[in-house]
Amino acid sequence: MIEETLKKTKAYLCLDCGKCTAICPISRVNRGYSPRRLLTKALTGGNENLLTDKTVWTCLTCMRCQQRCPSDIDYIQFTRLIRSDAKGNGQEATCSHGGALQSLMKIMTAPELKQNRLGWIASDLKISEKSEYLYFVGCLPYFDVFFTDIKANSLEGARSTLKILNFLGIQPQVLDNERCCGHDLLWTGDMENFKRLAEHNLKLIKESGVKKIVTSCPECLTTLKSDYPEIFGKQNYEVFHISEVIAEALSNNKVKLKKLDKKVTYQDPCRLGRFCGVFDAPREVINACGSELVEMPRNRKNATCCGTSSWVNCDAYSRMIQANRLKEAKNSGAEVLVTACPKCQIHFSCTQNAENYPEEDRIKIVDLTTLFAEAMP
Repeated sequence: MIEETLKKTKAYLCLDCGKCTAICPISRVNRGYSPRRLLTKALTGGNENLLTDKTVWTCLTCMRCQQRCPSDIDYIQFTRLIRSDAKGNGQEATCSHGGALQSLMKIMTAPELKQNRLGWIASDLKISEKSEYLYFVGCLPYFDVFFTDIKANSLEGARSTLKILNFLGIQPQVLDNERCCGHDLLWTGDMENFKRLAEHNLKLIKESGVKKIVTSCPECLTTLKSDYPEIFGKQNYEVFHISEVIAEALSNNKVKLKKLDKKVTYQDPCRLGRFCGVFDAPREVINACGSELVEMPRNRKNATCCGTSSWVNCDAYSRMIQANRLKEAKNSGAEVLVTACPKCQIHFSCTQNAENYPEEDRIKIVDLTTLFAEAMP
C-alpha cells in the first residue's frame, strides 16, 4: 500500500532539498516535525515505523509545502493516504475536545438518525423545496453548541448566508436530513465512515434535483467539489462558496449596499484559497462593503493556516501559530479580522479568548457573510 502511495504521489522524485520543511507552519514552531523527514522514512522502507509514527497526524494539510516543492510531489495526497493506511493499522490521531466532534460525525452515519436540522432558520428567512439551489449548511448548527463558551456564533454565519441568498433573489433548498460532509473523517484516515456520510449526502442531493450547491464552509466546498467526484465519480451539480455567488452578483451590478467604512484584514482559508483557488471573490465582497482592506504580509497563496485541522492535535504549537497570525492581523492596523471559514473563526476566537492572551493583540473577528449582511440595506 505504501509503495503504491509513493508512486501515486510522485514521492520518489524528492530531492531532499528541505524547502517543504522550511515553509511548513508546524516546522517553524516545532523542530520535532518535518515533512521531509516523514517522506524520507517512507522512501527508505521504514513502513512499519511510518504507520506508527505519531507525526503522521501532525501535518495541517495546508498545502504550503506542496506549492513550494520543485519536484511537484503531492504531499497532501501522500499524507491523506498514509493516514488511511495508519488507521487501518489500528493507529489514531490525538483528537481535540475529547474526541466529541469525531463521535458526532460517526453518530451521523446512522441511517435512521433524526435531526432538527432546520430549527435555526428564522421566520424571515426564505427557503424552497423546488429551488435549483441548495445551501449545504454542514456542521454549523453543532459548532454553536460545542463552542458557546468562546461565542463563535457559527449559526450567525449560516443565517447571514441564507439572508444574503434571499437578498440576491435565491430561495435555496436546505435539507432536513443532511449530514456532515465527512471532511474531517477523510483527512484523518476514516474512509469507512467518510463514505457512509458521503453516500447519504449524495443520495439526498440527487433526490433534491438541485444543480447548484452553495456552501459557507470551505471544507464542505472542497469535499463536495473535489473529493466526492474523485471517490464516487462525476456528479451532476456545481459547487460554489458564498463569496463566489456574491462576487458574481456584484459583477452584474445587481447589488446596492451601505458603506460600512471599516478597516479590515482578511484570512485566506487553506481550503478556499490554496485548494480551490478562490482568492479574489472574498476581497471583492469586502471592497463592495465600503471597507478598507489592508493585507497582512502573508496573504493569498502565502497565507498562514489557522493552526489546526480536522479537530486533531490542537496543542501548544497550534496556539503559537494562531497567536502569531492574530498578531500579524493586529499589526496590519485593521480593526476587524474577516474570515471566510467557520473553523478559522473558531480557532482564532479560542486562542484570543484565553485568559492570558495579551489585551493589546486582541482584534474583532467576524465572518465574511456577517460583514456583507451588515452592509445590506
